[in-house]
Amino acid sequence: MLARVHDALLSGDRLPADPRGMVARSWRRVRAQGVNPDLGDPPDLMGADQVEARRAASPLQRVLPELRAALTSVAEDARHIMVITDADGVLLWREGSTAVRHRADRLGFTEGATWSEGVVGSNGIGTAIAEATPVQMFAAEHFVRSHHAWTCTACPVHDPRTGELLGVVDVSGPAETVHPTTVALVGTAVKLAEASLWRAHESRLEMLRNVAAPLLVDLRGPGLVADEHGWVAAVAGMPAVDRIAVPRSGHPVAIHGVGVCVPEPVPGGWLLRVDRADGSGRAPIRLELDLTRRPPRAIVDGANRWVHPLSTRHAEVLVLLAHAGAAGMDAGALSAALYGDREHLVTVRAEMSRLRRTLGGLLLGRPYRIAPEVDVVVEPDLGVLGASTAPGIRRIAACNPAATVAPVRPTG
Repeated sequence: MLARVHDALLSGDRLPADPRGMVARSWRRVRAQGVNPDLGDPPDLMGADQVEARRAASPLQRVLPELRAALTSVAEDARHIMVITDADGVLLWREGSTAVRHRADRLGFTEGATWSEGVVGSNGIGTAIAEATPVQMFAAEHFVRSHHAWTCTACPVHDPRTGELLGVVDVSGPAETVHPTTVALVGTAVKLAEASLWRAHESRLEMLRNVAAPLLVDLRGPGLVADEHGWVAAVAGMPAVDRIAVPRSGHPVAIHGVGVCVPEPVPGGWLLRVDRADGSGRAPIRLELDLTRRPPRAIVDGANRWVHPLSTRHAEVLVLLAHAGAAGMDAGALSAALYGDREHLVTVRAEMSRLRRTLGGLLLGRPYRIAPEVDVVVEPDLGVLGASTAPGIRRIAACNPAATVAPVRPTG
């Protein structure tokens, strides 16, 4: 019956039955986008580097263990595969039945493929994104005929803090294996994943509260500490507030009942204090890179003083950024400086993500650079590095003659 409905729709004949409302809406959208129902070639695949970069950037990477525990073994037993995409519908991870994976390969239903409605027509993933709801797409409800042998059950995953779409979790397999409880199973797995994301958020805020405590004790007047997304970890001298506008370096933030506050980067987030009457808005911030110790250290002097042990790699990155100044460096330039080529983009982005979680607003992106209000000191002068300095940092100095300039250098 579904196949007859599908054929009648495409030929313009009278429909023998009405498709489900969600399916009818999806068919109208994909016809308007010019999708070919006899699509023969599978969608183009992204390169492995692009897939790895999207995986590294995806918040869903953090909840892979929960999703695997809930769905992978069930998918294998039921002749299904579990697929996880990003918000664009690009397949990032795929696990489950080996036989079904081989069948999926022939459709291009594999890592790096985009399964949005505009690319492959009505399907569980693309329609779940378009409808913003869980979707079970069965047999000829798929718009493209070569997909009629499949059933797909997909559920969107949202950021529990903001409601932003993070991606889609899908369980797919041969049409004859369809089961109505699959919708509930995938939905439950997604709820568990979203709960895990929320717990991780709470854990990061708790760590930021430990940083905030000494700051707020010594603060004159009202202030607060927030993470990089504007979620408030702790306040002092003001009513409690859950969230503020996303702090950005050099951009005052208006807080109801308090006034205009100036963001100051601190490890893991931002300190916001009421703008000073003298117009300065903030105390100077000094970042000292102490390369004389093993491990190297980053010493931050602002409203308070913190000492952060650094890995050798992170010390190398900070040395490079300190001497790049306001121009900063993109991932390719950092890869070339650290590894001798531009092929380690995924590794560089992962290292920068870890380093920015430690130093918070002191580091900016696009390109990577040290915030302009931070004065950087490198000790000792890279032109006179001692033998005790880590070899990697000595190599950075040797390859970057500009790094032998005076040890104190503002980045702004």
